[in-house]
Amino acid sequence: MKISGFDIDLEKVAKVINEDKYKRVVLQIPEGLKIHLSKFLNFLEKETSASFIISADPCFGACDVVNSEFKGLGVDFVVQIGHTPIPTIVDTKIPNLFVNAISDLNVTKVVEKAIPFIKGKKVGLVSTAQHVHMLDAARDILVKNKFEPIIGKGDSRVALKGQILGCNFSAATSIKDKVDLFLFVGDGNFHPLGLILSTKKPVIICDPYSNEVRGKQLDDLKDMILRQRYGAIARSKEAHVFGILVGTKKGQQRIELAYNLKGKLDSKQKKSYIFAANHFSPSHLESFRDVDCFVSTACPRIAIDDYMQYKVPIITPVELEILLGFKKWEDYHFDEILDK
Repeated sequence: MKISGFDIDLEKVAKVINEDKYKRVVLQIPEGLKIHLSKFLNFLEKETSASFIISADPCFGACDVVNSEFKGLGVDFVVQIGHTPIPTIVDTKIPNLFVNAISDLNVTKVVEKAIPFIKGKKVGLVSTAQHVHMLDAARDILVKNKFEPIIGKGDSRVALKGQILGCNFSAATSIKDKVDLFLFVGDGNFHPLGLILSTKKPVIICDPYSNEVRGKQLDDLKDMILRQRYGAIARSKEAHVFGILVGTKKGQQRIELAYNLKGKLDSKQKKSYIFAANHFSPSHLESFRDVDCFVSTACPRIAIDDYMQYKVPIITPVELEILLGFKKWEDYHFDEILDK
């Protein structure tokens, strides 16, 4: 089924529901596709006899998959639209199905447009779930222009070759020593920003939506973000009480890391508490007025995207280690949730 430039295999969803005779289904939809809720339901209610419950919680990735919490509502199946699964999340009580939203945009023109900007011979190719199926076409264009493209394989948390997540760049870091730069196929700045910080290699963005090629702007954004992060560490130097955030979403549960950080804070005579929640926001945390600084072990985007909304500093695990003197600023890297 084609919806707003995406190919979403709702036919497969209907087939699985009918074949396995599921009766009560939870539907998870990412923020950008929730405006199409009626289209999804109109199709599925027509093609199946199941009833549907819509998860109203925010959904930003595969780590957000809901499951056992719906057991008490009689739910027997969960469908998440718009993401590929995290293969290591297996402790689910209710059967689930991930249905990717595959972009129907042709990326060849914007990749060809990037050719004059490529400095070097060996090019790493990466993308997000929506465009990763087009990496072979991008590779063919690079080969035609005498480059040597390499598509890396991520760790066990990554479903597709060449795919990067907002919290996992292992498909890129696994080949960073083999390439001169990376070519990112997709839109937005967060993924390529994480890419440049995790690999320390130049990154060129090929945006198929705007048909733009960007590189210099990303360097400027990287410098701005690094200044912001340095400022966050500086603001936290006088903190005495730290709140360590642990996500309860199945793909974000880094409780061992939280206790490791707590031990490091203890060694520096700093007081700390561990907070657990499914969804963190500034408004939820501002009630804890004893806390001088929050450290997020949950989604790495929390400290970066929402930083300006917090009244007290919020930093990442590596930033805390820099603050405490266990690492130097030169060791700075983007926080990732990797395969254990």
